[in-house]
Amino acid sequence: MSRVAIDAKLVQSNPSWFSWENGRPAIAVEAGPGGQPHALGDSTDLPFDNSNLLVEQADHSAKIASHFLDLGLAGFRCPRASAAPSDLWRNLIGRVRTSHPDATFIAASLGVPFEAVAALEGCGFDYVLDSSRWWDLRERWFPMQREELRRVASPAAFPEEPQGQRLAESFDVGDTKSLRRLYLARYKIAACIGTALIMPMGYEYASRRRFDPIHGTKDEWDADVAAAEIELGPDIAIINAAKSASAALNYNGPLIVATPPNGNIVGLIRLDKSAAGLATAGAALVINPDLSRVFPAEAGPLLTASGGKLGAFVEIGDGGALDANRTLDVQPLEARLFLATEPPARAMPALEPPITHGRVAIERVEPEVDGGRFPAKRIVGEKVDVEADIVCDGHDIIAAQVLFRAIDEAGWQTAPMAFVNNDRWRGSFIVSRNTRYVFTLEGWKDPFASWRYEVTKKFDAGVPIALELIEGRHIVERAVKEMDGKENAADGQALAELLTKLNQIEDADQAGQLALLLSPAVQALMERVGPRNQISRYERELEITVDRTAAAFAAWYELFPRSMSDDPARHGTFDDVIKKLPYVKSMGFDVLYFPPIHPIGRSNRKGRNNTLKATKNDPGSPYAIGSPEGGHDAIHPELGTMAGFKRLIDAAADAGLEIAIDFAIQCSPDHPWIKTHHGWFEWRPDGSIRYAENPPKKYQDIVNVDFYAKDAVPGLWEALRDVVLFWCEAGIKIFRVDNPHTKPLPFWEWLIAQVQKRYPETIYLAEAFTRPKMMKRLAKLGFTQSYSYFTWRNTKFELSNYLTELIQEDTKEYMRVNFFVNTPDINPVPLQTAGRAGFRIRALMASTLSPVWGLYCGFELCEATPIPGREEYLDSEKYEIRAWDWDRPGNIREDIAFFNRLRRENQALWGFRNLEFLPSSNDQVLVYVKSTATLDNIIVIAANLDTYNPQQTYFELPLWRYGLADDAAVIVEDLVSGQRFDWHGKNQHVWLDHNNNPYAIWRVVLPGLPS
Repeated sequence: MSRVAIDAKLVQSNPSWFSWENGRPAIAVEAGPGGQPHALGDSTDLPFDNSNLLVEQADHSAKIASHFLDLGLAGFRCPRASAAPSDLWRNLIGRVRTSHPDATFIAASLGVPFEAVAALEGCGFDYVLDSSRWWDLRERWFPMQREELRRVASPAAFPEEPQGQRLAESFDVGDTKSLRRLYLARYKIAACIGTALIMPMGYEYASRRRFDPIHGTKDEWDADVAAAEIELGPDIAIINAAKSASAALNYNGPLIVATPPNGNIVGLIRLDKSAAGLATAGAALVINPDLSRVFPAEAGPLLTASGGKLGAFVEIGDGGALDANRTLDVQPLEARLFLATEPPARAMPALEPPITHGRVAIERVEPEVDGGRFPAKRIVGEKVDVEADIVCDGHDIIAAQVLFRAIDEAGWQTAPMAFVNNDRWRGSFIVSRNTRYVFTLEGWKDPFASWRYEVTKKFDAGVPIALELIEGRHIVERAVKEMDGKENAADGQALAELLTKLNQIEDADQAGQLALLLSPAVQALMERVGPRNQISRYERELEITVDRTAAAFAAWYELFPRSMSDDPARHGTFDDVIKKLPYVKSMGFDVLYFPPIHPIGRSNRKGRNNTLKATKNDPGSPYAIGSPEGGHDAIHPELGTMAGFKRLIDAAADAGLEIAIDFAIQCSPDHPWIKTHHGWFEWRPDGSIRYAENPPKKYQDIVNVDFYAKDAVPGLWEALRDVVLFWCEAGIKIFRVDNPHTKPLPFWEWLIAQVQKRYPETIYLAEAFTRPKMMKRLAKLGFTQSYSYFTWRNTKFELSNYLTELIQEDTKEYMRVNFFVNTPDINPVPLQTAGRAGFRIRALMASTLSPVWGLYCGFELCEATPIPGREEYLDSEKYEIRAWDWDRPGNIREDIAFFNRLRRENQALWGFRNLEFLPSSNDQVLVYVKSTATLDNIIVIAANLDTYNPQQTYFELPLWRYGLADDAAVIVEDLVSGQRFDWHGKNQHVWLDHNNNPYAIWRVVLPGLPS
């Protein structure tokens, strides 16, 4: 639209629309080879430099567009879209859609500064061309650019450059098979990355001709088709059909990179919701960019990145399902596309009869929490390592396996266990669904392995083995007999062939018989299907609660909705919160958490700074729940309505945020329950109810229910359960629970189990700053996450000791700590004087030490003004409406966004038990490392704990743990500066300035991995 022929009628009829030079329209100029200006003698550009003409120009273009739409066209690709003003596009597209509402507009502005493309946001474009064709699948620029691009319109991808270099010219691919894989891979990549897909003509034949849209001829096309090396039409049809049917690939959502930047395999995830926990459909693309080598892909990280709620990922084109317990071999230049939907509901299976216990003893099983009384915890896609002591009398060889299944599955799956040392055995399996799993162990005496051991010793000693060979044959015959009726036909056939081979060997040829029976193939066969004597099953079936990803990897942001008006004189609303969603998401948070949003009582209402006398304008504490307007299942009227709240939930989901609310079991004296359920409270002799206390704090505006009052069981318990179910039905699946340690423990175990029967995806954060053993008990009872003592651990000694306790004791199996750096109740004393450097370091450590962390609004602004001498904020939002300066000088929003981006990009930071503190020479510098199990992602972090002075330290990198010598060299990327260099040897040095660079973050790439 911005360029026309120099002799077009439009130039003559509307000369004021164009620039003129020497009585002629100005010749259009564009960048040529080497970036030099190149004049287009046959064209002139519309400069759009007169805003008074934009309406007239838009009207002219709208008429042309409507004319072609009337002829049957579906829409338009708009080259150089950013060259025209956004107001013109907004006017033009709006006019066209009044008569043609289904008209499609595609913005094409490749090769221009991104700021120019961003200006097209809100103009009405359906799609915008992305730069995925030039992405190497590893660098971070494209996912970041795409995230910004999808705000403009749904990204449209293409497998090769339109009207430019053909794909076959870009890759040195010799054989037809590789060429086919390359073309199908690039097509699948475009189909996965783009909400829309544009395929250049001839791609389906791997054409190498650069077609000329002006001078190209049909003869050229026919010649290319006739000489085609491959024909991809049927394959492309399958991919297109899969894309059309997938809600995930048609939703303008984020692109999730599920693999480390320097891994051999690239894994991409698309979902049909921006918030992974709400997705009902997904797509997973597994890519091997290497030109010549086959690499295995692990399904676990893909399942984890998909959010953990979806059913099986099934490969398109009648392929198999992505199996979490098997690696997927990906050929060079190959891409494999898998689609998933919500899993079907399953009926509860009948229990199996007990199995006979024998002579094999199984003890000290891990993970086993309190003798199996409570489940361990994992997330979808995570590996469960199972260990046990397994012993048996005598000298016979024993074997063992893990049996595991989802709670609603009838049959067991198995995973072999291997001997470690000192009668310790280990096996593992991966959990792939958001539900409860059960597992147990079996051990048995292995007669064939025992026979192998005995006969080998006798043969080596020259002892006659004729009888032993007969016994070996009998064991094989027994295996054949016990295979009858089993489904594994291949192993049955292998056993039959083994007997046939034994029969063909002469009896005198003892060496031949022995060589066959001792061969590795026969050993593997008999390990699978050989006889098992005295099978013993562990007496317990142990449970594992498998949560979705957000239970163990999330970043929380807490705010008071009533303060989001930016005016202390006006109570904020849910619509005000919606306006703040981009601010929260810009820092990379996943969960947006609100203190109570229910009606607030008037009786004994608190004033500013917790004073006992409130003015008529004081909003009161939101924790004083209940008024004539309603109780725990109602919304404070000044915040809005339930419809407005649901609108906020939907808007947050579109922004990639999940809403969490507070579940606080306490009532104001005005709560409706006090009148309607007198028997749920403990009344004093004078007819009053004691107000709540948590010494030294007093809450005169709050009264507590009595869980064991005369009418409380089951009425109160069920009412509170129904409150949680009410909010689940409204769309809330994450709850921060206020002071759970002051409520009965059996209540929490019962409530969480009841709710998770219907909503297994629910998450519960225990706000219990109390004794360690009580915090642990709450975690065992079912709380998904827990606040922690991190807030009060400041020195190197305190931090390393506390974290080591969490990751090495049995706590690691069931307790997930959420490292909140502050709360509305806690203004940490060190931060009150630490300055900006202190806030940066606390955010760094919280976000990288723990995979779950959070902050309360104002931390990013370095807010620290205390009530003198106390660990509380002055002018606390708990008692008044605040107006924040969101751009306060000295804020650390960029740091927080950086930390959250690093967390998403590096799988090592997804874990907690993989934390290791490194030896360092300075107690003012904390150095630690996190690594994936496969060592393809290693992150080293150094933090200056001294917020007043620069510090330096020598630290030791554990090269031995990576199988390297102490003087080996590794490639290092400084993730703060982007520089790359080598580290030589295990001893390294860092200098950290408290003001400018109080922390350092490095990614270590081991030899043999892509750098």
